Formats: sequence, structure tokens, C-alpha cells
Amino acid sequence: MEFKHKPVLLAETIESLNIKPDGIYVDGTLGGGGHAYEVCSRLSEKGRFIGIDQDEDALLAAGERLKGFEGNIKINRVKSNYCNIAQVLKDLGVERADGILLDIGVSSYQLDTAGRGFSYKEAEAPLDMRMDKTGALSAADVVNEYSESELYRVIRDYGEDKFAKNIAKHIVQARKKKRIETTGELSDIIKSAIPAKIRMTGGHPAKKTFQAIRIEVNKELEVLENSIDTMIDLLNDGGRLSIITFHSLEDRIVKNKFKNSENPCICPKNFPVCVCGRKSKGRVITRKPIIPGGEEIKENKRAKSSKLRVFERVDNS
Repeated sequence: MEFKHKPVLLAETIESLNIKPDGIYVDGTLGGGGHAYEVCSRLSEKGRFIGIDQDEDALLAAGERLKGFEGNIKINRVKSNYCNIAQVLKDLGVERADGILLDIGVSSYQLDTAGRGFSYKEAEAPLDMRMDKTGALSAADVVNEYSESELYRVIRDYGEDKFAKNIAKHIVQARKKKRIETTGELSDIIKSAIPAKIRMTGGHPAKKTFQAIRIEVNKELEVLENSIDTMIDLLNDGGRLSIITFHSLEDRIVKNKFKNSENPCICPKNFPVCVCGRKSKGRVITRKPIIPGGEEIKENKRAKSSKLRVFERVDNS
């Protein structure tokens, strides 16, 4: 299957990076190379682009999409998780970048490829959901091996589903009879845990639970929270970190991390001067997140929940 993924907030993201033709830019979630193509098209022969992705299919697709730039600018594609960005740049001999981009979440290709197990719409797909296919933990492991209380926590916290307790209970009851192997089996179990009235009026009953399990399998929130400070530190003065998120948990992390990087002081408000010694790393460019317009949502319904936040590094040393 061809790797297809329509990048969201494309024009807004490229503008937010404030691209310098001779700069160094990193896409930590390369995907099919949609954002990357636009970044590369704005670089001169002195510019450099580094794309990181843990999905081998994405790296191959991006390589095809960007091959027209080879020989004109320096391009590196690296199989890794963006949480390893400091080591990736060090290995490439890069100290700092002028811009870093993250597009968090699952790609259209991953959702639409049945064998990857991300979609609740595919009845016979294996329960996988690993963005890195060599990862140790799969969705089947979570569904069949987590305790009921652990499943409840995952579905409640990452799916924000009010029926989390009942869904976890139904999963545990079902797996006593047989191991849950496919996305269809899991989807049917989730449906049975949700009242018929809600199933008739809401969206797909399995959507939130599938999201929650995917986040748990790939440790998405932990990786995001633990990477933002490092990325800001890796920016040159005036460099920007642009992050696209797709649900409230991710957006909250980005918003709070950016806010704390701008104003890290922990002194009591009644102190006349700062004595904690924590210095600002820069400024938040987006006081409110940038969201897609109606036309983009009409063309790409998966863009509906996307939000872009931007931070600019200001070297105060």
C-alpha cells in the first residue's frame, strides 16, 4: 500500500518555522514527508534537513518524496524516536538546529493499513498498534495482560472515556474465554460495554479506547513530555519549535511546557526579585493554538482536532 498522508496545518506550520534558507531543520515525525517537502523547498544548497521517524515505511516513503532535493541540499533520514533527538544530532555532528517540527499522532497510512492494527474499522486486523514494528509492547499485550485496574487507568486517562471502568471489565471477562487477537474482536467487546443509547448517538464506540491503547503502546505522552525541554535546548537563538497535536492531553502538555519554558521562575509571587535562578528559554509565539480553517477540515476531516503551538528560543546567556 502506498504511504499516503495529507499533512495538516501545512501552510501555518511552514510559516511558523520562520525558515532561513541556510538553516538546519529537523522533522521529528517525518511520516510521508509532507511538511518536510515544503521545508526542503525553502532551503538553499547550504541548508540541511534531518528527518526522524520510528516507522520504516514512513522513512521509505519520505525518501521517495524528497529524492528530488538530493544533491541540492543535505538530507538525513534517521530511524529513531524523536525522544532520541539529542543523540541523533550528535551522531550527525549537529550542535543546534534553527527549527524543529513535530506532528504528533498516527498517520493516515497507519490508520488505513489493516495489518498495523490501528483502526477499529478493520475487523480482521491483528491487535498491534506499534509505530515502531520492532517495539516490544503491542496492543494485544496491553489488552490481554494488563490487569483490570491498569486497563481502566489507560482508557480513563488516555481515552477520556466515561465508560472506561465498564470497558475494562468487559475486556477482562472476554479474555477469560479466549485471547483477544483482532481489532474486530476488541471493537465488539467495547461496543457491548457501552449502552445502546450512547452507541446510537455518539461516534464510534471504540474510538477512544483504541486511541488510549495506541498511546499506551507507544508511550506517546511520556515521550512528548520528556522531549520538549531537550528540543528547546537544541535550538539556535531565534530558532522555533512547532508542535501539532490532535487531542487535549497532548495539547495540555505542550501548552504547559512552553509556558514553563517562557517563565520558569518558582519564586513566591510576593518576592520583589527572582532568587530561584531559573532563566527563561524564550517566548511562546502562539498564545492560543492555531487551528485549521473550515476549508481544510472539509478537505481533510482528520485535521479537525489538530492544534499548532509554537515556541521561539531566545538565548539569554
